[in-house]
Amino acid sequence: MRRAIVAVAFLALMGAEVAGAQPALSEPAPSWPDTHLGRVEVLAVMEGLNARLLASRSATATLEGWCADHGMAPTPRLAASLQRAVDKPASDETRQRLNAGPETRLGYRQVRLACGEHVLSDADNWYVPERLTPEMNRLLETTDTPFGRAVQALGTTRQTIEAEFLWHPLPKGWEQAPPSASTCGDLAIPGRLFRHRAVLFTAERVPFSEVVETYGAAILDFPRAARPADPACAAALPARD
Repeated sequence: MRRAIVAVAFLALMGAEVAGAQPALSEPAPSWPDTHLGRVEVLAVMEGLNARLLASRSATATLEGWCADHGMAPTPRLAASLQRAVDKPASDETRQRLNAGPETRLGYRQVRLACGEHVLSDADNWYVPERLTPEMNRLLETTDTPFGRAVQALGTTRQTIEAEFLWHPLPKGWEQAPPSASTCGDLAIPGRLFRHRAVLFTAERVPFSEVVETYGAAILDFPRAARPADPACAAALPARD
């Protein structure tokens, strides 16, 4: 029965995307209820975006698609807010994955990627400037252009090194346990949901960048259709005259 609930929730979410059903942008994004079904739906959404990112060549393009599919901004175009005067030395492991010895200069960028008012992710990026064109380096050093858009002419592919969920809406072993009791309030969602580490390659399979992307709660901040009231919460409401 519990597996059936998961399947129904996931298919309903996917069906809404395929059908292109998008609520009006003027509608506020409703909170997610702290119920068993609410947590299942949040998990399904997180898994859906996680899968799209893992299968994509560009996180920038994937997040723009996510923003467009979910009606999160009038113009679903990703904007990068460059955090200036910030530096973080690359680890030895990062240099090894980039085939960059100690003498090779690496560039570093820390950005926040937003669509409209929604900051969808934070990204730390180490890259090898000598493997990019002068125009690409200019964009990266002097503008807020998202990294994926700046280097797209390289025919970029990416290899995920690590994918980690930082928060789990459902407790460990939930699939073999009774559903948790509903609190009938809003689900407390932390600021960071999951993280990816990936190496980017040119079309000639030359590594030129390593990126660590942390995806935040704003990926869930979209208008949703109304759901039936949870029976447990309805039973807890005071009777009306």
